[in-house]
Amino acid sequence: MDSFWHRVQRWTTNNFFSTPTSILSHEACLPPVVSYCKYRRRLAALRVACATSYANPASARLPQSFPSLSSFRAQDSSRHLTIGLSSLYLPLSWKTKTPSPPIRKHLPIDALAHLTLPLQDGLRRLPLVLHTPPPRGEHPPPELMKRTYQALRTLARNMLILDWATDAPTPPYYDFPPSLSPHPFMALGKFVAGRIHQIRAAKSYLAAHPSWFDENPDPTCPQCGTEPESFMHAVLTCPAPNRARDLLLKEISSLGPDTDLWTEPLLIRALGQYITATKTGFPPGMTPEHPRPPTPPHPRYPPLTQIAFP
Repeated sequence: MDSFWHRVQRWTTNNFFSTPTSILSHEACLPPVVSYCKYRRRLAALRVACATSYANPASARLPQSFPSLSSFRAQDSSRHLTIGLSSLYLPLSWKTKTPSPPIRKHLPIDALAHLTLPLQDGLRRLPLVLHTPPPRGEHPPPELMKRTYQALRTLARNMLILDWATDAPTPPYYDFPPSLSPHPFMALGKFVAGRIHQIRAAKSYLAAHPSWFDENPDPTCPQCGTEPESFMHAVLTCPAPNRARDLLLKEISSLGPDTDLWTEPLLIRALGQYITATKTGFPPGMTPEHPRPPTPPHPRYPPLTQIAFP
């Protein structure tokens, strides 16, 4: 699944295979499989914990000490019998973390209840998702419980982002935070957006970015020949495309992750037009006015002219 997911991220961003997988997930706005599965399990546990027993029978198997507004609970002996375990089996408390190695473990329903433990901070009882209005005075107002339930889902989403940053840390040179929403510049078109993805990941056709086919590349900018061709230099400081910069990028002074460049549609469109006009980050064969040495073939994949067809 990880290998397939990485291919999906590369197809989405048009990044190279040399791009670190942690950067791929940030650029594609697709979290790693491990973090996303943990998030989906937490949402499933929240649905069981906030359901009434007549809507979801699994909620009746929750532990007696679980802070739910649903009054009905099955006895412990019944909770054992429903999964075919002996009454002599001593499961862990739903509040206890499974030890390593797992000498004792949770019941399946207790494992779901344990996943909701980080979401219960500050709550005496979890809300109920009611399909019919409750009798007056029996439960809190349905609108209040609905807003609380949506807030818990938002908290689970924020926990996904924290798990994402922990499970897949990015290299020090990459400063952009993870996001579950597509980047606005991805609406520019796959080719131009791919140039931006590659440049942000520091794996692009710019001379200062490392390449798989050249271990010691010349980082000097081929247009001005004075400074290394980095993202900042190619967009903001290179003197060669000053005319295009003055026409398109007058309001852009920084490329950091906190600038308005990555959120304002007009600035994003101007950046796309600048990249297209100056061919910043384009493959060498697409910039005839500044030719570069051709890319040598990969040793495992020779050119078609060197393959003897029958």
